[in-house]
Amino acid sequence: MQINSKKIIIVLIHIVAWISFFMLPYIFAPQPKDIPQQVSRYILTLFVIINLFLLVFYYLNTLLFIPKLLFKKQWIIYILVIAICMYGFSFLPRQLALWMNNTTETKIRTEFRSDFRKADSANQQNRAEYKTGVNKNTAAQLPLPKHRSSRYFPGSYAVFLLVFAVGISISVLQQWLKVARTKEKIEKEMLQTELSFLKTQINPHFFFNTLNNIYSLAITGSDKTPSAILKLSAIMRYILTETKNDWVPLQSEIDFLNDYIDLQKVRLTESVALTFNVEGNTSNQRIAPLILIPFVENAFKYGVSTIESSFIHINIAIQNNTITFSVNNSIVTHAGNSFTETTAIGIKNVERRLTLLYPGKHLLTIKNEKNIFSVVLTLLQVV
Repeated sequence: MQINSKKIIIVLIHIVAWISFFMLPYIFAPQPKDIPQQVSRYILTLFVIINLFLLVFYYLNTLLFIPKLLFKKQWIIYILVIAICMYGFSFLPRQLALWMNNTTETKIRTEFRSDFRKADSANQQNRAEYKTGVNKNTAAQLPLPKHRSSRYFPGSYAVFLLVFAVGISISVLQQWLKVARTKEKIEKEMLQTELSFLKTQINPHFFFNTLNNIYSLAITGSDKTPSAILKLSAIMRYILTETKNDWVPLQSEIDFLNDYIDLQKVRLTESVALTFNVEGNTSNQRIAPLILIPFVENAFKYGVSTIESSFIHINIAIQNNTITFSVNNSIVTHAGNSFTETTAIGIKNVERRLTLLYPGKHLLTIKNEKNIFSVVLTLLQVV
């Protein structure tokens, strides 16, 4: 229904534009009322034919010549076709008007001369010049004055060139907009493809770690195993349903982090100090899904120890339309474990997603000092 309405509006705009264009000669150069009847019919017929010629030429040029020749770089053929149309415009309308009125150009010129003599006879000064300077035999052969004849032959090369220029300008603009829309569509599709790929990079790694934790619980026969499975079920449901969208409620992402942290707690000892705080109003706040979990995963992977003291502090603060997420954790060195290289891969993944989803609307600060790894991510609302 919307498409039909749009087409109707476009058609109406074209009709109004052409009516306005065709009325310009009457507005700026009104025809005199004392034109002979045969000449008047000829002028009206010629005017209609010229307008129809321009109308047909415009749509042939914009719908056929430009897309089939000009846009396909058939420039010589296009110029030749336009030259033929312009040549036809120079004489075809006049010949058709003469044929439709069953008259000849000689008769029309005779009518013009007769009308011209009558107008001159009404003027005393011109009559005196006529009697003294020119006899009647030569007067009959006087050429029609230019200022008079131009009124009786509407249309010119200038009008043709105007229609040509308007047509080619509109067509080029439409083609440019079409290319721009196509480019934008392709970029969006590529963006969605890349984001989907980045998500698949996160999910298997996350599930691998989580299943390992539950496996450890099952091996030891821990009574925390059923609760852990329920937590994992909630996490899987979130990933399989919510993350299909580009944006999710911030509270859903926080609940997801809570479930993940609860799963990680089952393997922690008293030597690990863990805090997770949320400050501010989370309602009406939205966020890209799985944008925070890599930093939390990284903290639990490299920031906890069953032997030495370690800590993880996670904080989310919401103020107006700004979300500030921070993670601070100790760095526990494990044998054969390269913290720098492995962490860099996950961070590059997140940075790429941030660039795609929060262009110019995020700030990521990462520090690694004195065996303390800290991340501060500031996000501005983009939806």
